[in-house]
Amino acid sequence: MALSYYTEELKKNAAALAQPGKGILAVDESTKTVGKRLASINVENSEENRKAYRGMLFTTPGLGEFISGAILFEETLFQSHTDGEPMVKKLETLGIIPGIKVDKGLCPLPGGKNVETFCSGLDGLVQRAADYYEQGARFAKWRAVLQITEDGSPTNLSIKENAWGLARYARSVQESGLVPIIEPEILMDGAHDITKTAMIQEAVIKEVYMACQLNGVLLEGTLLKPSMTVPGAGCPKKADPQKVAEMTIQTMERCVPSSVPGIVFLSGGLSEEAASVYLNLMNKIERKAKWNVSFSYGRALQHSCLKAWQGSNTKAGQKALLARSQANSEASKGCYIAGSQPSSDEALFVAGYSY
Repeated sequence: MALSYYTEELKKNAAALAQPGKGILAVDESTKTVGKRLASINVENSEENRKAYRGMLFTTPGLGEFISGAILFEETLFQSHTDGEPMVKKLETLGIIPGIKVDKGLCPLPGGKNVETFCSGLDGLVQRAADYYEQGARFAKWRAVLQITEDGSPTNLSIKENAWGLARYARSVQESGLVPIIEPEILMDGAHDITKTAMIQEAVIKEVYMACQLNGVLLEGTLLKPSMTVPGAGCPKKADPQKVAEMTIQTMERCVPSSVPGIVFLSGGLSEEAASVYLNLMNKIERKAKWNVSFSYGRALQHSCLKAWQGSNTKAGQKALLARSQANSEASKGCYIAGSQPSSDEALFVAGYSY
């Protein structure tokens, strides 16, 4: 069906995902990546254990007060809980909208520098998205990755290729009724300062929206999932949280159209506490546009939760997830008090991270 058939539904679902005080739980780690997570608590990477872990997340009482949507890996979207009820139904019971990661991963960019990639998965995407819609998904996610290096990355080729891929994906899934989350991530790897990050990020996001315009993407039926504007992890000059918040909002104001209903930041290797603190400070800054500024965190919502769960302790895992979800809900309203919820201040950055 044409995009016009889904226009009102896309707008409605995007607005529901971007409702004030709520954010998105990213649980779309690939089988390999979730295996690394489980290994950290000495749990085997079997389908049963993946199902048990994600089932624990999706049956957390009250989670829907703070979480509007959950991004799933394909396995989980079609999976049932250990009690036999589909995972999608568990989320719907909590009032959480199911979403799906639709990209097929990163590939080396021919003609680009050695760290540059493009995101694969456009072939057959309209039909795949239709299948996901039928299974209960109502939004999608596609992650493009760019890295700042001293030898000139990202190149114009890399920026244009990744922006075009994001726009083609966004248009494709909208044709099948899914709200696209557009994710142009700038990795934290590198020794560059925050000013350099802001300059590159501005160029990247502007290119993304130019490509969206050319592809006829319905912006009111999309969300943006950018990284925060932070210095490279190896930069000797650290930026204080207030500076990060100010530079991030400035960058967004220069690039993101006001018709986009929400910006949901990724945590990208920040600690749980830092991810909440930075988001809180952003929401204390008066903005020119009215987008809802919130979160779509993976590691920064699950790190303490996974440690508390330990393979079988459902109540402890759910309590930790609820604590971080509430903290980030408060941060998305600018009323989080640092340290008021149990959290880890352990840096989650991994150089050369792949998922």
